[in-house]
Amino acid sequence: MVRSKSSRVLRSVVAWGTVLLFAFPLYYWLTVAFKDGKEIFNYPPQVWSFSPTVRNFEEIFGISLGFGFGEQREVLPGGGNWRMAPRLWDSIVIAVLSTGIAVSIATLASYALSRMEFAGRHHFVSWVLSTRMMPPVAVAIPVFFIYKELSLLDTYTGVILVHALMNLPLAVLLMKSFFDDIPHEIDESGMIDGASRFLIFRRIILPMVKGGAAATAVLCFIFSWTEFLFVLTLTQTGLKTVPVVSSTFVTSTGTAWGNMAALGAAAMLPAFLFILLVQKHLVRGLTLGSVKQ
Repeated sequence: MVRSKSSRVLRSVVAWGTVLLFAFPLYYWLTVAFKDGKEIFNYPPQVWSFSPTVRNFEEIFGISLGFGFGEQREVLPGGGNWRMAPRLWDSIVIAVLSTGIAVSIATLASYALSRMEFAGRHHFVSWVLSTRMMPPVAVAIPVFFIYKELSLLDTYTGVILVHALMNLPLAVLLMKSFFDDIPHEIDESGMIDGASRFLIFRRIILPMVKGGAAATAVLCFIFSWTEFLFVLTLTQTGLKTVPVVSSTFVTSTGTAWGNMAALGAAAMLPAFLFILLVQKHLVRGLTLGSVKQ
């Protein structure tokens, strides 16, 4: 009993130590967002005791939060533009819509790959996997010229489509694994009762993989939210996402670390809220493999 209690205490200490180890960089990044330029470069670093300020947030959004800073500047010292609220909106629209398209198509495709027999099915799965292995830089330039001819540069439609296609292979492979974990006898029982394949999919199978779809959506959302190369290549003067705009804070004259940290902290909130909304289904998706025949 004593040994068992000691083991539990040791596991708890190790678990909390691991959490704190991985959470500390995030905490330090958040503290930088609330420091002025001088405190950021203090040595030794002021990790716990510093004078918080919202100046960095006021500068990047061009607003006054009532703490004495009302000046609105077009360009920050590091070179970044202060109009960041539209950039956050661009990122949200692109990430949400591209995730919805990728997961919707992947759900139908993966169900067919999991349940239906057709010639070359295994080769098709291997081909889907190979497209995910292809580096984005290999197709960025061809996609640019295609978009130029189709007038899709600097448009939501263009970026959403390329992000959906980028996430589609991963979504198909993940959803297929979730469908494979559901016993085939369920489909056979439904067909014996006279239900069509589509009715079985919509009424029985789809609710069972709701958690897997949530887990897939989270990964697709994160990949779209953090994607840099395609947005940089396919947008010029119009919409920009947070990762691309963040690069404008690094210039030959210096780096606005406080403003960059403030933008990063603000960009974490939509992703956190999205994961929080699907948290219940996400847990189900991670344990979907427990379904046994």
